[in-house]
Amino acid sequence: MKTVNALTVRNNLGKVLQDLEDTKEPILISKGRRIRAAIITIEDFQRRFIDKQAEDEKQRWMRRLHELRAGRIGSLTSLDALRELRGYRP
Repeated sequence: MKTVNALTVRNNLGKVLQDLEDTKEPILISKGRRIRAAIITIEDFQRRFIDKQAEDEKQRWMRRLHELRAGRIGSLTSLDALRELRGYRP
């Protein structure tokens, strides 16, 4: 992984982005003597964050579906719960 300082990024953003595209390796950004941020490719971002969010959302819906199959949830009937999931307002 390459490390560049914040001033270099500010003055040479195009070159830094080209390096990122060429190597596909994250680039660490330092300010002073500390690493403050990282630049990653859009593919890495999607794999690490967007896909993870979608998987988390899927797991949440699967748990909710399992609860619905178990019968009533509180005062909701399965029909009312389905309507709620679909976004229908009473």
